[in-house]
Amino acid sequence: MTQTITAMYDTYAEATAAKAKLIALGIPEVGVRILSGSEAGTASVTTHGEGMWGSLKEFFMPEEDRHLHAEGLHRGGTMLTATVEDGYAERTYDILEEHGSIDMDEREASWRKEGWNGQATGAPAMVTASKGGTSNTGLHAAGGAESAAAHGTAQGTEYIPVVEERLNVGKRMVDSGRVRVRSYAAEKAVSENVALRDETIHVDRRVVDRAVTPGDMALFEDKVIEATEMREQAVVSKEARVVGEVGIRKEAAERVETVTDKVRHTEVEVIDERGNVERTGTTAGSVPRKPV
Repeated sequence: MTQTITAMYDTYAEATAAKAKLIALGIPEVGVRILSGSEAGTASVTTHGEGMWGSLKEFFMPEEDRHLHAEGLHRGGTMLTATVEDGYAERTYDILEEHGSIDMDEREASWRKEGWNGQATGAPAMVTASKGGTSNTGLHAAGGAESAAAHGTAQGTEYIPVVEERLNVGKRMVDSGRVRVRSYAAEKAVSENVALRDETIHVDRRVVDRAVTPGDMALFEDKVIEATEMREQAVVSKEARVVGEVGIRKEAAERVETVTDKVRHTEVEVIDERGNVERTGTTAGSVPRKPV
């Protein structure tokens, strides 16, 4: 469900600053409109032919509020309207007030002390109706199916609008949880047993008592005997191997959810002095009159 919130500002700059904050909040730009009564307002949609009153003809609000806002535009104010979902309404009110929205009740009281009669400049004659919709904060909220209060034609015929709200259900993506897979290097101590061979050199001495043989003729020459010890040493090398894989896979499934809310509609009952009763709902046509 959506609702339209209206605020009035003394300057065009205050209204544009509030609009920028609302767009940053996530409200679509097409849903935020500015009407400026100042010639400096580049976003003004007021035409000289229709005047300030004509600028407000597309907005649903009680007639007295329409006169009040039209007078504010005529006096150089700037009006901002924002169509927002119910979840954004409270934050929207805060933003509009943060940027200096006018308290229209106080402003109306001030104008009436100056002699203003409640009729906007250039507006048609106002039909007497109870005022509603403008709170003491100066912000006006209208539901998606809200219409103006009772109004009349030039011939004097008065009408009560028959209104109904319709439930519009949309969809949006929201974050319901996140799964993150991260890889990092870790170390652990490992050990392996390996058999190693060592060589040892020993010098042997033995006592010999024998006669010199012909092969011993070179006994008095220099002679060197050498031997080298050898030992095995462990050599370590590393080999990286892929032993598994971890990935993320998303599966989409559809579900049916029942959305329950309340919508309003207008019931009209006509009782005339002749004893006839007529009741209508929100549909076209009427229930046939029944004698009482």
